[in-house]
Amino acid sequence: MNNKQTIAEILQQLTEQNTEKVKLAVTDIDGVLRGKVISFDKFRSIVEKGFGFCDVVFGWDAGDVAYDNAKITGWHTGYPDAQAVVDIETFRQVPWEDGLPFFLADFSGNKDEGLPVCPRSLLKKITRQANSEGFIPSFSQEFEWFNFINDPVATQAGSFKGLQPITHGMFGYSILRASQKGSFFHDLFDMLKKFNVPLEGIHTETGPGVYEAAILYAGTPEAADRAVLFKSGVKEIAHRHGILATFMAKCSETLPGCSGHVHQSLWSKDGKQNLFYDKKNKTGISAMMENYIAGQLYCLPHILPMYAPTVNSYKRLVEGAWAPTTITWGIDNRTTALRALPGSAQSTRLETRVVGSDSNPYLAMAACLASGLYGIRKKLPLKIAATIGNGYADKKNGLLPANLWESSQAMKQSSVAKELFGETFVEHFTGTREWEWRQFSKMVTDWELKRYLEII
Repeated sequence: MNNKQTIAEILQQLTEQNTEKVKLAVTDIDGVLRGKVISFDKFRSIVEKGFGFCDVVFGWDAGDVAYDNAKITGWHTGYPDAQAVVDIETFRQVPWEDGLPFFLADFSGNKDEGLPVCPRSLLKKITRQANSEGFIPSFSQEFEWFNFINDPVATQAGSFKGLQPITHGMFGYSILRASQKGSFFHDLFDMLKKFNVPLEGIHTETGPGVYEAAILYAGTPEAADRAVLFKSGVKEIAHRHGILATFMAKCSETLPGCSGHVHQSLWSKDGKQNLFYDKKNKTGISAMMENYIAGQLYCLPHILPMYAPTVNSYKRLVEGAWAPTTITWGIDNRTTALRALPGSAQSTRLETRVVGSDSNPYLAMAACLASGLYGIRKKLPLKIAATIGNGYADKKNGLLPANLWESSQAMKQSSVAKELFGETFVEHFTGTREWEWRQFSKMVTDWELKRYLEII
């Protein structure tokens, strides 16, 4: 990807490569890529003016079941096309698909801020707010995920319990386990780099078949683009190795969950000064970073579904499982919701640890940035003291909502959430989360059958 390439230059490059087809993708409300492959001639005709893409991508869930509570689209609207716009700065070529040209698109709508429910458009809107206030955000996301030996017969039958991990044992940072699946492990690093999703590092995490990778930082929305393409790319590369990769937040009640921590800092307009760093403060944390942290802590219970969007998300957010449960922050403390990492002028940053690997990166980053800016804008003092030691025991500032229904109702009724993201987005997004809870609530689980079928 070259951000300085013009449309004409890209078209010329693809013509010289004898390109016959192009892949386009948009991201739905769950962070899942939805797209199509079109002919190069068709791409030529739409690259500047945009193209129609069925707005059902915001009208159905991850299983393609239509919401019955959405206003923005549905049976009542006839599911028309919405106008999507290709972002040429996202140009990549997919190395595991013979260099197939790839572009991301989003929904511009009729206003500069884009379609209100489009996740990528929302992050672009929040980024413009940051820029207008004199800040350049620098973000990155890291992911943990499980890798299983793919059993197509079992998965197609909906049987996932018996899947075997690619390696066994609780072996974080294991050189041995990484080498045992060396071709897959190195393909991830090398192929993703060629796909312009560069990694800072990759290693095994504690748990059978668990990997963790940190993506190289970038400005928003490029950082979120990389995160979305990382998740999709990992799944596609894994499939070619006979592996099923999952970013589900909690695969097993006996194992830690999978995080999607977001690292962030704000820089001056010229990009030379990290505004989170203050060498005169003994902590190394600037007053602006304190405002940013205060904003995130204040907004956290109002916008939690943007970090923890599924029923399963909340099974990760339990005590003693390397995921936060309290409204806390600390300096280099992995038991708190926010982990401040003061260091040098280059490295000082905030890590939002509540984010799960099942999050939509556009929404998670929009939530981090918007709530941090809220704290700066309102000059919120950091009244909550840094937690020293066990953040799970530090409950004096409150607990996070316990499940998706609680968190969705808090967000739905929140004037803060509506101020940050607009009423249309909040109404639609919380409606989709209510739908998700309803689908779960009507299911009879294995746990219920084992507990009640014979005894009750």
